[in-house]
Amino acid sequence: MTFNPLEQRGIPLDRQIRNWRELNVAPIDPDHCDPYTRCRIITMNGIEVEAIMFSHQLARNTVDPEVKRQLAQTRYIEAQQQKAVNWLLPGVSSVLETTIAYEQVAVDLTAWVARMEPDPYLKQAYQFGVLEDFDHLYRYANLYEMIEHRKAESIVEGLTEVMPGRPTKFHHRHPADNVRDPYAKDETNPLSKLHALTIMSAEQQTMNFYMNTGPTYMEPIARQLYQEIGLIEEEHVTHYESLVDPGETWWEQLVNHEYNECYLYYSFMEQESDPKVKAIWELHLNQELEHLHIACDLMRRHDGRDPESVLAPQLPDVLTFEPNKAYLRELLDTQIDLTTLGAGYVRDAHERFEKMQEQIHGGEEPPSERVMTQHDEMFGREYRIETEGEHPDPALREK
Repeated sequence: MTFNPLEQRGIPLDRQIRNWRELNVAPIDPDHCDPYTRCRIITMNGIEVEAIMFSHQLARNTVDPEVKRQLAQTRYIEAQQQKAVNWLLPGVSSVLETTIAYEQVAVDLTAWVARMEPDPYLKQAYQFGVLEDFDHLYRYANLYEMIEHRKAESIVEGLTEVMPGRPTKFHHRHPADNVRDPYAKDETNPLSKLHALTIMSAEQQTMNFYMNTGPTYMEPIARQLYQEIGLIEEEHVTHYESLVDPGETWWEQLVNHEYNECYLYYSFMEQESDPKVKAIWELHLNQELEHLHIACDLMRRHDGRDPESVLAPQLPDVLTFEPNKAYLRELLDTQIDLTTLGAGYVRDAHERFEKMQEQIHGGEEPPSERVMTQHDEMFGREYRIETEGEHPDPALREK
């Protein structure tokens, strides 16, 4: 069944404010929830944070007080949505357990988008990035066993493998080589716009999470690992945000944001296994439908264009959280040795890359390598989950 959000009316804006009792959502049970329910929560938190911050930036760049008031009304509801979504995460989960879930999101969300992306250049950007998040998951999983003496399989539950990706120490590139070429807004598939906005938002939220939670640890190796991977998440946000055409007007970006929220809430509502969480996705979808219509009206009034000219006529096939093991293994086998040069990709280290490596590492092993050394000293082995057999790259198989 096709679903066109432009033809659907949602809850009127003046009926969308929730009281404290309604916002006091029951968190998921981390020991019994579907891991992908947690992934959907983390994803939508990133989407809502991006929606809020984009609205603030638009408000700071308009002189029309009426537009500011309209944005403020919608943004307050977005803020309530973000609180309800993020507060679904359980307080009993440690920061590191949530971190591992964040990286499971990065792996399976980006892998799915890469599989579905119609544009070859954009597809390559997602394929490149996912192999780095895959390695982050592996490093954090080893840190988790070291400092909490628990195993990541209790979080990912066999849906996502845990083993080396492109080694984290090679993710540190010259900033100029993290900037990609943007899609052409008037030529690209509308699905590509949704993909770019989704992955940018998810990576941005991961960057924000690490920036703020990293120094809360007492263990030196944990503080150092969060610092290293936090820097790489900044690179990833640069990588993904540069895919978006900077020629899109503020109003075009606004309707893209609102349309994308409708797409994701609808997608997650369709596949959610937890009835209480599904009810939140459904409520938020009906709120976002109205936000989309408000954004469309603003675009017609201030941009002089019809939103139908830039949006998909109906929602694409639902975005799905599912295992991507075979796809990731194919990428590990064929793309693990890539790095970036300008807006493209190369297999050989180049002068700018090597200079950056010298500057950041200073002749020492980075935290991502030291965490593995310390784990091996404690347990005599690495922590891995290899459900589909040994690593595709012989050089990265466990010795």
